[in-house]
Amino acid sequence: MREWSQLEHILKVTFKNQDLLKQSLVHRSYLNENPSFHLPHNERLEFLGDAVLELVVTEYLYNEFPNPEGELTTWRAALVNAKILAEIAKGLELEDFLFMSRGETKDTNSKARQIILANAIEAVIGAMFLDQGIEPVRGFITREVLSKLSDIIEYGLYVDAKSHFQELVQEKFQITPSYRVLSEVGPDHAKNFNVGAYIGNTLIAEGKGSSKQEAQMAAAANALKADWEQKMATQ
Repeated sequence: MREWSQLEHILKVTFKNQDLLKQSLVHRSYLNENPSFHLPHNERLEFLGDAVLELVVTEYLYNEFPNPEGELTTWRAALVNAKILAEIAKGLELEDFLFMSRGETKDTNSKARQIILANAIEAVIGAMFLDQGIEPVRGFITREVLSKLSDIIEYGLYVDAKSHFQELVQEKFQITPSYRVLSEVGPDHAKNFNVGAYIGNTLIAEGKGSSKQEAQMAAAANALKADWEQKMATQ
């Protein structure tokens, strides 16, 4: 396992009480196998971090955008959902520092791992708040979470990606996009699918997921970011 100072460097925060940072990455399953471990699991920190994250995001949206409450609520939900938070956690390399059971450690691509990672980033925020106060936390959330907002707004990712992509394609070409499974790997209980989003016979983008539906949503979200009109113009 890496030195905790390396994680602090990644997070751009030096903890006064490094045990808070360690605790934020202790999954309950680890304590089942290691009951004498000196720190508790991270669920209380996750509870706190969830509230702090929502407050900081809400405050930012309120101050920066005059949009009605319904739109701001939708944007906030898109920013703090499990998929986005898990991606942020992976980008920060939190997986390398997680304390998990042997079974959870092996299960790298499941929906459960995504939830563990999302919860971990919230727990880290909770630990950071207790150790550092609100201002360093606000800086961290601005840097790692609110930086995703421009893409969410620009590409309409705050609504159902498949529905949004379908509306755009139907408006432009009067056809409905389709989805095809390009590959699937893994045992039946832990399949991973790679799905392509097509306009006619043109592959626009691909997406992966632990179910066909999840992979379709990922493909649609990636298609919204792709220059799909240019791709169709060259066909």
